[in-house]
This record gives sequence, C-alpha cells and structure tokens, in this order.
Amino acid sequence: MAKTVQAFTYRTIVSILPLLLAPLVTADPLSAHRLEQITIKGRQTDLLGLASSASEGVIGNTEIADRPLLRTGEVLEFIPGMVVTQHSGSGKANQYFLRGFNLDHGTDFATYIDGMPMNMRSHGHGQGYTDLSFIIPEVIAQIDYQKGAYHANSGDFSAAGSARFGLQNRTSKEVELTLGQNNYQRLLAKGSSKQGKGNLMLAAELQQYDGPWSDISEDVNKLNLQARYSQALGSGQLALMLMAYDNNWNSADQIPQRAVEQGLINEFGSLDTDLGGDSSRYSVSASWYSDAWQWNVYALKAQMDLWSNFTYFLEDPINGDQFEQVDRRWVYGGELSHHWHHQLGELAVEHVVGLQLRADDIGEVGLYNTKQRARLNTVRNDAVQQGSAALFSQTSLQLNSDWNAHLGLRYDYFNVDVESNLAENSGSASDGIVSIKAGLSYQFLPNWQLYLNAGQGFHSNDARGATATLDPVTLDDIAPVDLLVRSNGAELGLRFFDYSAFNASLALWQLQVDSELLYVGDAGNNEPSRASKRYGIELAAYYWFSNNWSIDTELAITHSRFTEQSPDEGNYIDGALPVVLSMGLIYKADSPWQVSLRLRHFGKRTLDSFNLQRSGASTVVNAGYNYQFQQWQLALELLNMLDSKDSDIDYFYASRLPGEDQAGVEDRHSHPMEPRTVRFKLRYRF
Repeated sequence: MAKTVQAFTYRTIVSILPLLLAPLVTADPLSAHRLEQITIKGRQTDLLGLASSASEGVIGNTEIADRPLLRTGEVLEFIPGMVVTQHSGSGKANQYFLRGFNLDHGTDFATYIDGMPMNMRSHGHGQGYTDLSFIIPEVIAQIDYQKGAYHANSGDFSAAGSARFGLQNRTSKEVELTLGQNNYQRLLAKGSSKQGKGNLMLAAELQQYDGPWSDISEDVNKLNLQARYSQALGSGQLALMLMAYDNNWNSADQIPQRAVEQGLINEFGSLDTDLGGDSSRYSVSASWYSDAWQWNVYALKAQMDLWSNFTYFLEDPINGDQFEQVDRRWVYGGELSHHWHHQLGELAVEHVVGLQLRADDIGEVGLYNTKQRARLNTVRNDAVQQGSAALFSQTSLQLNSDWNAHLGLRYDYFNVDVESNLAENSGSASDGIVSIKAGLSYQFLPNWQLYLNAGQGFHSNDARGATATLDPVTLDDIAPVDLLVRSNGAELGLRFFDYSAFNASLALWQLQVDSELLYVGDAGNNEPSRASKRYGIELAAYYWFSNNWSIDTELAITHSRFTEQSPDEGNYIDGALPVVLSMGLIYKADSPWQVSLRLRHFGKRTLDSFNLQRSGASTVVNAGYNYQFQQWQLALELLNMLDSKDSDIDYFYASRLPGEDQAGVEDRHSHPMEPRTVRFKLRYRF
C-alpha cells in the first residue's frame, strides 16, 4: 500500500506541474493586463450585470469586522439563510444549516480558502467535514458565496452552494487582546511589510477558553499561524501561503432532556466528562493569476482525534458507549484555468476552461470503542486512497445590453482504494459524473435584474461505503453504496440595487437530491437514505438610512420532504430548518465610535420523519460597541445579550442511562446555547 500511495502521489504531482507552470511561459502579455487590486468592504457593491444569480454575493472585510462572533465558524452566517451552531466542543467543526439541509459538518456545502478545498472526503467524523477553526477572521479579504450548483467551477459537496475565502495580501499592523467571561482569552497579532518586490503578511492567534459548562472545563488551547508573500510576477500576481493550526479541547456534548428533568445534571452538565478532541492542520500553497490565466497548488496535512458519547450506556452497559474517531491524512491538489473573450458576430463571448486535481492520502481513518479515552477494541480501521480529476468549461454571452446568458459543463472522475481491517470491506471503486449548468439574466431597468438558473450538482459518498460488503459491527452482509450522488436544482431570482440607499435580492428555488446521507457513528461510515426535494424563498435586503445608519434583513423559508415512500418512515427530513431570520442594525457616528445589534432566529425543526417530535425555535441577540481613539480601539461585545435559554441544536433518538431498560429511552437530546457573555477587546494599531 505504501508503494501504491507513493506512486499515486508522484504521478499526480508530475502530471500537474507542467500544466501549472504553463501560464508563466505561454500567457500572451498582449491579451492580459495587470489586474486592478479591488477591496470589497461590504454589501454596498453593485452586482448588477456581474452576478449570474440572485443568490450569490461578496462579503467584504469591513462587514466582517462590524459583527461580533461567538465562534470563528460563524463567518459563514454572513451568507443569507445560513445557520452555524455547535453540538459539541469548541475545536470540532460546526454544524451548518442552509436551504433546508442539516449540512451536518459540511456535506452539501463546498468551502475553499485561497483555492484549497476545506471539505474532507471520507473523514473520520463525517463526509465533507469542514472545520473553519484555522481561519483568522481579521485577515479575510472577502468571501465570495454562491447558493445552488449553477457554476461550473464548483463540484463535490456544492449542491446547496459554495463559499470561497480570499485572504489579504496586505493588512494593518496591530495587536489585539480580548478577555471575557469563563476565562476567554485571545491574543491576535498581525501586520504586513514591503519585502523586496512584494509584500509579506504575518498573523498569529492564541486562544484559551474554559466555557460555561458546570461539570467540565472546556480548556480550549488554539494556535493559528499564517504567513503570506505576494508580488507581481509577469502579467499577474503570485502568492505563497503557509498556514499552521493546532487545537485541543474538552467537550460538553448534547444531553438528554430527561437527565435534566430528573436532576441528574443541569442544562450545562455532562454525563460523560472524558470527551474532547485534538486537531491540527498544516498547509502550504501557491497561486498565480492574471486576467487570462489562474493556477494554484496546495499540500496540507490534517489530523484529528475525537472522543464522543451520544448514547451513554445503550450499546455497552458496563463500559459505556464512548468512542474515538481518528483521521490522519495528506491532501494534494491544484487547479488551472484559462479565461478569454472574443466577439461572435454581435455577441460578446467569454470563456473559462479549467482542470482540477485532488488526491487524499488517508493513512488512518478509524473508529474505536473507548473508556476514559483509553481504547477497548477496534470497530474499524482503514487506509484510503482517494483521487479525483475534473474538467470544467463555462461560457458567458452578452446577447445585448440587457440580456446575458451562461452555459457550464463539468465532468468529474473519482477513484478510491480502501484497505480495511476487515478484508471483505477492502477494495476499489470508481465513478464519473457529468454536470450541466445554465443561466439567463435580463436587466429590464437600470436598477433591476431578473435571473433564471438551473444546474446539476453532486456529493461524494464515503469511500468506505463504496467498497464495504460487511457491517463492521454486526458482520451482516451489506450492499456497497454509489460513490457519487446526483442533485438537480433551479432558481428564479430578482435583484435591485441603488448604491445610495438600498440593495435587495429575492430568490425562488428548488433542489432535488437522489439520496440523502445518514451518518452512522458506531459504524464509522455514511449510509444512503431516500431521495428528497426542497424548495423555498429567500429575501435579503440592505438599507442605508444615511452615512451613519444601516439595517439589513435576511429571511429564508424552506419546505423539505423525502420523495420516496417508506413503509416504516414518514416523509419529513430530520433536522431541516423551515425558517431562518437574521436582522442587523449598525450605527456609525461621525465621531469614531459605532454600535451594532444583531438578531438571528431559526424556527422549529422536525426531529423525526413523521414530524411527531419538534425542536423549539432558537433566537439570539448579539451587540457590539467600538470606540476609536488615535491608534487605540476599545470594543465591548455582548453575546446572547438577552440570555436566551434556547438550544443550539436538538436531536431525537434512543439513549440509555444507568438503571434504565436495556432497550434505552427515546428522548430529545440538546446542546444549550451558551449563556450571556461579555468580552472586552483592546487593539493597538502601529
């Protein structure tokens, strides 16, 4: 296996290097000009004639700085309709919700940073696992987001949408200290300087946090380091990036409602106090872009050890149900794309053609039964080699001054090889899929644009499920699952933009998925579920009363159902969010201070397929105050200002407490929203 891995990696690198270096040699300087450096500060950006749908946008660094964040992952909540929560410790990937999906940890939403994919395939904790903890929000330049699978450059995991994080080449020199309740401590230092012909940006983040839990100290110890060098090279811009992230923590997982009602623990208590994790991510990447060519290459090493216990004593009445999930991997890859434009009669035509390669060398993806973090036995242990290649092409046509159209075509090929501790679950599988995307837009008035989009997307299943023939727990025969799962979506949208005061978009959308994913924790893989259909309406509106006042409202209403009937199950999709509402108010005084207020609400969710069990709605209000004095800035953040007692997340399943019937008790299991907390920031800018 080691020789196979090495050969596969070498073949990948050798085959991609000439393609990635080609732009430096063959780019025609007459057809490419130096790209203008554009800084996006917020949503007051005119996307009429630029965006190809009503549900895509650009989030700038100023807007990110204006909003208090409890967790780093909440940067995705800048995307209208997105909800980011947590059901475990602070070092674990967040739980994401969008367009009626409980995305788990990222299964149907693709994320990238500087061209590197963040979704982890065939991960130890969940397919598409997306941990954003390694991002430092203060050095994000912008976030480009697209909901729906209407763009040819997005492939795996993009059925619900995608987000691309761009990092700053230059940043202000500053040191910031944040102190808060429950021993929250965060130290940030960042800055950039001229080095030779380019710029060097450095950033470092240290964070510690004990959390509000009554039975454990979360004991978060997070370290982030980033170094980025950029300079003009040829007709384009070159960037080299190093990132390092390390974190360890203890977890307070979701708890059963009956344990609180019986007085065994309070709402911030834990039934297993030995849970937690250790995670790290190290990467090196390079990119070069001009208006004609763009390429990037990356290599990253990621690992995770995670201890969880969701059912307590249901499977093992003696030792308990604690288990450890392990993931050790290297990921290599890159992308090359070429852009050009020409006239076809009276039509202005633009083309983008690209190649994407990725290889996941997973040395260990394992599941172990444990007690107090000590291993008792192995449920499964696998080594996985997973590679993919994609070709994509997108053509945009300006039919006249009012009408635009685009047509995209994409082909993805996947190959996996699994070596399992059970010989029957070892093997290889491969699959390919073609995706077609198209759109039409009509600017019928100077400030109004109408959009119609349709597109196919997909998500990959866990490689282990594509080769498995035996259940690793029961040893029963099982059928392998499809490696790739199709989705089909469409959208009708409307956008209005008035630079001086108002910016709004409206989208009516629908999405069909051939098979939902169901994660089975005690088996360590994903199982296919039934086909589904979702449709909904989304509204996003931003209004500037004056240079001082601004308000925004984002509303998403979704209907989600399984479309295949089952004699033993209903047609409701567990965990689907029917309503998401977000509202914000910002006042920036003429003198150097500002106040912000933000509300986020998501509605009751069905917790079972018959809709007999429903969660409560959740509402939280955050507030912030900033005061600037010369080179100093003082900030106050009030998170969960109204001290909401709602849950971050709820599930309904069977678990067993000591003394209960061996079959366990079906109950609601919840993770509470963190209580009201105050944080103070002091920043000095050099």
